[in-house]
Amino acid sequence: MSPRRRDSASTAAARAGRRTELLATAAEVFASRGYAATTVREVADAAGMLGGSLYYHFDSKEAMVDEILSTFLTDMWAAYDRVTGSGLGARETFHALITESFRMIDRYRPAVVIYQNESKHLAANPRFTYLVESMRRFREMWLSVLDRGVLAGEFRADLDTGLIYRFIRDTVWVAASWYRGDGPLSADEIARQYIVMVLEGITAD
Repeated sequence: MSPRRRDSASTAAARAGRRTELLATAAEVFASRGYAATTVREVADAAGMLGGSLYYHFDSKEAMVDEILSTFLTDMWAAYDRVTGSGLGARETFHALITESFRMIDRYRPAVVIYQNESKHLAANPRFTYLVESMRRFREMWLSVLDRGVLAGEFRADLDTGLIYRFIRDTVWVAASWYRGDGPLSADEIARQYIVMVLEGITAD
């Protein structure tokens, strides 16, 4: 590689690294202060740079939150698709999906908080219609697993699967508000304990 190409590659890598750092900072600020209430200047201040300098990397605050959410959801659905395509039974699929969910919280906690708090508002913007699609897919995925478990006799038939789904959705993702990566329990251990608590309530005798 010529010196010019090597310098160009090094510059591109440095810029990509800085972009990743800025997105991580923006995600933390949006999660703690709220997306609508946060200004570009506040994100720049948190990143230790001038407000105008942020536009060298992103053309708007909207572009930042779009990349934060789309990156998280792309990774989440890749993990979920691996689970649902692996041919596991309903109980094992339930276990694996919960584990992957807590791993997503560990990896993308600020993005999960933004997704939880801001999706309804953001989805009104055509740029974020993928949020509505993600919510639809999430509901269909879980209802399919739960209904399959009921039919197989693995989950109780006297409980409404729609209610179970809403319970899972709300109790898993709310963990993003209190989970800390340096806490006493790992994401996998929290998932394991959550699964024990839930399955004792919905597993057939």
